[in-house]
Amino acid sequence: MKAVILAAGKGTRMRELTNELPKPMLKVNGKPILEHILEGLIAAGIRDFFIVTGFRADVIEDYFQAGAGWGVRIQYGKQLVQDGTGKAPELAREFVGHENFLLTYGDILVKPETYQQMILRFQASQFDGVVTVTGSEDVTKGGLFFFTEQFCLKHLVEKPSPSQLADLKAQGLLRPGETAWYNAGIYIFSPSLFRFTASLQKSPRGEYELTDALSSMISGGMTLAGLEIAGRWVDVRDPEVLASLEQ
Repeated sequence: MKAVILAAGKGTRMRELTNELPKPMLKVNGKPILEHILEGLIAAGIRDFFIVTGFRADVIEDYFQAGAGWGVRIQYGKQLVQDGTGKAPELAREFVGHENFLLTYGDILVKPETYQQMILRFQASQFDGVVTVTGSEDVTKGGLFFFTEQFCLKHLVEKPSPSQLADLKAQGLLRPGETAWYNAGIYIFSPSLFRFTASLQKSPRGEYELTDALSSMISGGMTLAGLEIAGRWVDVRDPEVLASLEQ
């Protein structure tokens, strides 16, 4: 299996910390976030990587180069226009070829065994992909995922509005006291993903959304297995989160 890491964003919520560095290169315990991710994926047996760069791409490429220092192979592609996560994976289409691949954002930290668990889940059946989730009873945190009894994705709502939350409760999809599942931003896909990213239209936010491709995959009869991330999951979204990781 190959891996594609999306690391194109500047990370404006990091304020002055990303004036010169892309967010994935900010350090946690002496290493860039991106290096922690790379090492976790290596521990899962992955050796071929593609990193999508953008802001200060040179910093990432100068640090990791072709991957020899980690005993792996790294290729790069630069996202010239920051227009969402839906189109960014397409830069890796030739790299992926006919193989399955793990896709992660370059600012999400999990325990290395999470990647191994994802691969095992993917291999357990004829799935077209795996989506990861974290659970919470707070229904205002982000993209909501809904699953079948077999824990395969059946519906999703990206950043639901108050009226959408009311509709979800009326439909019985959200019940008081039950766990709400949130998109954790790490996936496995077969190359079939690209059929759906190719036809994406911009969302009301003016961006191409990867979650829109997931919705299209479900509508198209694809099977996306779910996996709850056990243990640590950190979206390094702002300076406060970064500082808490150093404590």
